[in-house]
Amino acid sequence: MRIKILSISERQPEWVQMACADYARRLPKHLAPIWIDLPLARHREDRQRAKDDEAARLVAALPKSAQVVALDEHGSAWTSLELSAQLQRWQSSGKDIALLIGGPDGLSAPLLARAEQRWSLSRLTLPHAMVRVLLIEQLYRASSILAGHPYHRA
Repeated sequence: MRIKILSISERQPEWVQMACADYARRLPKHLAPIWIDLPLARHREDRQRAKDDEAARLVAALPKSAQVVALDEHGSAWTSLELSAQLQRWQSSGKDIALLIGGPDGLSAPLLARAEQRWSLSRLTLPHAMVRVLLIEQLYRASSILAGHPYHRA
């Protein structure tokens, strides 16, 4: 199983790149995510058109036969222990996992419907940079729980 994170975004600040690289180094090699960054839609004034354009590019970049998990404010909110159990289920499936991060206007309704799961990192609206860091930190935390590593102390 490989984790691929498909993200609609602009180039991230150096602190985000450094934080994501640090957590990626800590993860077991088989869990280190592959980031696939796709540019924002050009026609931002038409929000629906932008979401549709971004969705088409995300679908085109999806790995074949990957389990699609959309990061969405209306998704399931997992505790760290629940995420570690979910990570274990993903690993057991043997399928690649594609985590989708939408642009500023989110993911299109058809793309959300296509996702096998929706995951909410928070009920708060988060800036894209924070989503990236929080996502990879939580993947690291979940893997450390599964490995019995003392990083998670709850």
